[in-house]
Amino acid sequence: MPDDSHMKRISVLLAEDSALLREALCAVLADEDDIEVVGEAATGREALSMSQRLHPDVVVMDISMPLLNGLEATRQIRKTVPSTKVLILSAHNNKAYVEQAVLHGAVGYLTKQTAAEVLCKAIREVQRGGTMFSADLSIGRHNRFAESSGEEDLPLKTGPELTSREVEVLQLIAEGHANKQTAAELNISIKTVEKHRDSLMRKLDIHDTAGLTCHAIAAGIIEVHKTIPITF
Repeated sequence: MPDDSHMKRISVLLAEDSALLREALCAVLADEDDIEVVGEAATGREALSMSQRLHPDVVVMDISMPLLNGLEATRQIRKTVPSTKVLILSAHNNKAYVEQAVLHGAVGYLTKQTAAEVLCKAIREVQRGGTMFSADLSIGRHNRFAESSGEEDLPLKTGPELTSREVEVLQLIAEGHANKQTAAELNISIKTVEKHRDSLMRKLDIHDTAGLTCHAIAAGIIEVHKTIPITF
């Protein structure tokens, strides 16, 4: 472990919706002299805004995040704060999620079964400009994927091309937010939310909220346990 007291510490933002897991991760990283947790985010939108404000060296990001899923949050962080590296820490361990994480700008992917020392090693590696992938991932250690995995359980298969804002609105609709709540969350007008909703329905050829919610689940934008009960 580096012991130079004058060495710049690696600043880390933890983006995880489980307070218990965030606490555990903080405890692990607190033991490392060269790593400093500078913030904690419970939603993808918090992760994005805190990254833009704090400019951390590394964001440790869960995929299944409320308000803005981790993949879309990663894409927006990499676009707006290019100096920040994103390391995914997820319960998902299939090839499709790893591929999509890389396509959205992540430079590493660890499963939540990863040992604490591997997480610390990964944070150092990606901060230096390298990549890091869990040994238990079938995809192996690759930072680019030459071929798509076709139709096998790909997350964020949104169908027709959706804009980032439309993906955001779709997730909020699927999580049960009314237009007024969505407008407040995204800091846009209710009229603009309605336009995005109309555009989603037209592009997806879906014309009710239940259908949009089902599409968001099927596309991997949200998970079933993140949604409110749906009444058909």
